[in-house]
Amino acid sequence: MLQIAICDDEKFYRDRIQTLLAGYLEKRQLEYTITRFFSGEDFLSRGENIVQYDIVFLDISMNAIDGIETALQIHAFQSRTEIVFVTAFINYVLEGYKVNAVRYILKDTLDTAVEECMDAILRKRQLRQVSFSFLEGEQRLYTDNILYIESRKHKAVFFCLESKLINLTIYDKLDHIEKKLEGHGFLRIHKSYLVNMKHIQRISNYKAELDVGGELSVPRRRYQAVKEAFVAYKGAL
Repeated sequence: MLQIAICDDEKFYRDRIQTLLAGYLEKRQLEYTITRFFSGEDFLSRGENIVQYDIVFLDISMNAIDGIETALQIHAFQSRTEIVFVTAFINYVLEGYKVNAVRYILKDTLDTAVEECMDAILRKRQLRQVSFSFLEGEQRLYTDNILYIESRKHKAVFFCLESKLINLTIYDKLDHIEKKLEGHGFLRIHKSYLVNMKHIQRISNYKAELDVGGELSVPRRRYQAVKEAFVAYKGAL
């Protein structure tokens, strides 16, 4: 399920963007939720819960906390959210590049630009999908939504962030799952844990702290290698 946020201080544009997104997603029979916010402060008041959003449509020119500052604070929590700037002013375009915005849309082009923007984002996300045959049934997952996988005897449990935290179980070895997820930013921090580095906030004191809260232990013998791998990953973003 795609989780989308719209943050704009003008109700007209919040309504318009939501209508265009709903039409686009329903036409393609995609599951989604859309949450609207009237200011940067309103959005950021959710704290670390903002990590749940896959896409955020941000007005750049807002009072107090503007779109650029809001985007910077989103990235302070994690980096997987696709940020789309929506504004009436062309002179803000260079600011968008500072926070790796995926698109920059002028408000007078919304009717055509939203569809083109969503096409590009979905193409990008499609490349990050993987399929597994879980006990709960065959599932295609966005790798960004997988927090970590835990080995439990002959099973592996996937902890995933959709509209809420869900668990999916599969009969498989963690070694095999690690190979399947190779190239998607997963790190074996423990013989029993394979963690998505996009969701690691920091590694310290022999623990990996997750951006959604909670922590996983890192054995002393693996600690230095795990920390170096994480630092290299963050440096490559």
